[in-house]
Amino acid sequence: MIYNTHNWCIWLKDVPPQEFRKSKIIMQHIKATKNFREKSKRSQTKKLAETSWLFGEIRQPNSTMLVIPKVTGGNRDYIPMDFVNLEIIVSGSALIVPEADLYDFGILTSFVHMAWMKTVGGYFGTSYQYSASIVYNNFVWCSPSESQRKKIEQTAQKILDVRAKYPDATLADLYDENTMPPDLRKAHAENDKAVMAAYGFDKNLSESEIVAELMKLYKKFAST
Repeated sequence: MIYNTHNWCIWLKDVPPQEFRKSKIIMQHIKATKNFREKSKRSQTKKLAETSWLFGEIRQPNSTMLVIPKVTGGNRDYIPMDFVNLEIIVSGSALIVPEADLYDFGILTSFVHMAWMKTVGGYFGTSYQYSASIVYNNFVWCSPSESQRKKIEQTAQKILDVRAKYPDATLADLYDENTMPPDLRKAHAENDKAVMAAYGFDKNLSESEIVAELMKLYKKFAST
């Protein structure tokens, strides 16, 4: 997703067997998968040989999803995340937020969430390592007013609109700190401002001060 390079897979969930049995190529892959799984020393993998036309783990939702890379370069001010449709099968290298909307995207792509992630998340070398259990599940969301929520939705949409102005650029191009377009940086700054306001944070708080405030909220919610 970040570099706009995709691998292809054969996705046969809910496809009637009479359909894929017509294809020699697909059947060759199914038989090869069956043989591979049967030779495994893991009992779980051996069991999966019975359904060799399916992925071992199926977590694909029936909705558009927001995709968050598990590992992304530490030279970025924001984690490049994006919405994808059902035609994209997300691999284990990323996390998904099914049915996420613009508000969710605005919060998660904000400076506030980035500050939290950099504090509680891990690192893979010099890269950020995002975790569902540690980063996402422990993040305390704000309780915005209706107008604050709408403002975040607007600023989040602006980020997507600015990205669309650079159709030939990858997310890697757009989110490199040395090549991030000024209008995209401005759109993120406006989104950061809207999110800070929804949390009731002073706009001049430093990253460490934001984390301190989030920790106070976390302790409050954890004790209830």
